[in-house]
Amino acid sequence: MDPTMKKPYRLVIAEDHTILREGLTALIRSDSELEVIGEARDGRDAVHCVEKLHPDLVLMDLSMPKMHGLEAIKEIKSRFPDTRVLTLTVHKTEEYVYAALRAGADGYVLKDATHAELSLAIKNILKGNRYLSPSISAKVIEGYLEGTKAPVENSAWDDTLTQREREILKLIAEGHKNKEIAGMLYISPKTVEKHRSNLMQKLDLHNVAAITAYAIEKGLVER
Repeated sequence: MDPTMKKPYRLVIAEDHTILREGLTALIRSDSELEVIGEARDGRDAVHCVEKLHPDLVLMDLSMPKMHGLEAIKEIKSRFPDTRVLTLTVHKTEEYVYAALRAGADGYVLKDATHAELSLAIKNILKGNRYLSPSISAKVIEGYLEGTKAPVENSAWDDTLTQREREILKLIAEGHKNKEIAGMLYISPKTVEKHRSNLMQKLDLHNVAAITAYAIEKGLVER
């Protein structure tokens, strides 16, 4: 190798769908400035890859087994702050965007992005910048300016949630479905749904992404 040539940036791809993961790896390896040094099939595996390989950047899906992508981002940025994280996901809602940014993501790109946009996002983030897909960035900026999407600051967790609601919130954040939670707690799915509705109303949370982000911020999700 020519000693004057700059070493490529080292990436880990965290994606639970094998075809997508292999496709992303092939695309990224076509760029001489980038090198894929590891692949992860779930959030926990992603953390292990970063711990072992120390990549410059992790390309992170959100909806993954064993450990949700949001929790994986939070742990990676806490333990390895110099590692950049780019979220690549199908989720377009503002709640997911804010949850990812609060967890520590340096960028957010949708899976319908072109190869050119993905490459642009990766290189911008590796230079120390942030990147948001154009289709979502306007909404995100508007939300921040209006102050309508600030992290939850109320004390409802301590003041108003019942012990059962706390248990269910934690299990939801860990990725369990209503039926699974019902079996784990020996209650009916209808009872789970009632508790779920109550806790979401008390905490002013509107979907699973918001619940997960809240749980991460409060340190409720086990690693």
